[in-house]
Amino acid sequence: MRQALRGLTTRGRAFMAAGITASLCALLLGQKDLLRVGILLVALPVVAALVVGRTRLRLQVRRSLTPNQIPVGTQATVELTLTNEGRMPAGLLLLEDRIPYVLGHRPRFVVDRVSPNWRRTVTYPVKSDVRGLFQVGPLMLTVADPFGLVETSRTFTRSQHLLVTPRVYKLPEIRLGADRAGSGENRPRAIAAAGEEDATVREYRDGDDLRRVHWRSTARRGELMVRREEQPWQSRCSLFIDARTISHHGHGPSSSLEWAVSAAASVGADRIRRGYATTMLGGPTTLSAINHRSSMAVHQPLSSQQLLTECATVEEHRYAEIGALLTVDRHAQEPSLVIAILGACTGDDITALNRWRTSQATGVALLLDAASWAVGAEATEKAARLRAATDATENELRRNGWRVARVQRGDQLPTVWSGLGLRTGRIA
Repeated sequence: MRQALRGLTTRGRAFMAAGITASLCALLLGQKDLLRVGILLVALPVVAALVVGRTRLRLQVRRSLTPNQIPVGTQATVELTLTNEGRMPAGLLLLEDRIPYVLGHRPRFVVDRVSPNWRRTVTYPVKSDVRGLFQVGPLMLTVADPFGLVETSRTFTRSQHLLVTPRVYKLPEIRLGADRAGSGENRPRAIAAAGEEDATVREYRDGDDLRRVHWRSTARRGELMVRREEQPWQSRCSLFIDARTISHHGHGPSSSLEWAVSAAASVGADRIRRGYATTMLGGPTTLSAINHRSSMAVHQPLSSQQLLTECATVEEHRYAEIGALLTVDRHAQEPSLVIAILGACTGDDITALNRWRTSQATGVALLLDAASWAVGAEATEKAARLRAATDATENELRRNGWRVARVQRGDQLPTVWSGLGLRTGRIA
């Protein structure tokens, strides 16, 4: 009863106020007819509150989301099956399913009367032009009296998640020269060419166990070398996405970050399809590993589904340098191919990238010219500085042996990717 009285609508409160006022005036003026009207105006909301408060619905809701994973710009369908398992009828019901605004307007359904054993199925579409993991539900039920004087709301607990993945492009087949470090017959040739000792050591990295230092190779090369735990028996690809705020421009689906995320998903899916054990850095798993000081999850090769989930949930972050994002990836087995999707970098960033890419790995960089995504006053003020920084980054990466493809706004990923092969004459 108290909850129902707290659910008085504006109309219900107006009736109560008018009834109390009329009753007081009737008592002061001695008008019995006016007193009857006042009592009636007060009684109506009270009776409505009693009726709504005694309503005992046993409403069951079953939700079906088809499909529960969609690319950006496509549509999914939500189906709600409502069943009244109670014996008591109910009056007017308002049903509202809570969804994020990016999926569309919140769907509302009005039910005039719910009888015992009542059942109804309703559907509505959801669509998003923004990637991410979105919660669909829970359903909110509002019970109202026929006069609109009282309404109470109840919220169900169950909800589902809709994964909206970035756009994935089919990439042309090109040879990047990384297969030679992979598995099978290539391994004996690699050892024969470099020697058993050289093939099982690599450069020292910050954080490596000093007990793994190979002193003979260190003395011969003049720099610290460590033993590998084992030779890579499968081609490995390590993928990095630069999601720093300072590296990107634009907002929403047309931003440079969305181009980078789509590129990461497409390139990663392409490598997985070609048999590479693929890991990804710079996404939410990397940030979580840094925060919790644990890199176990970063080392695990991704399936196609895990890659799409990782890319769908990438968000901009405010790390100033990318060194911390790269040092969490410490494979016992070194990758034969590293692919970086970058914005403009500083000298320290390029140093970190070169440490991440070993001398035996092929390095590929998709360098986003963020200035081409800047618009309006932002483009006028920052374009020259950004382009100069991007030019310097491109020159430094090429000088250090990276294959670099520079990306402008409006460039299509398949064209950019095939250009990496055209410049080297290695299209398969």
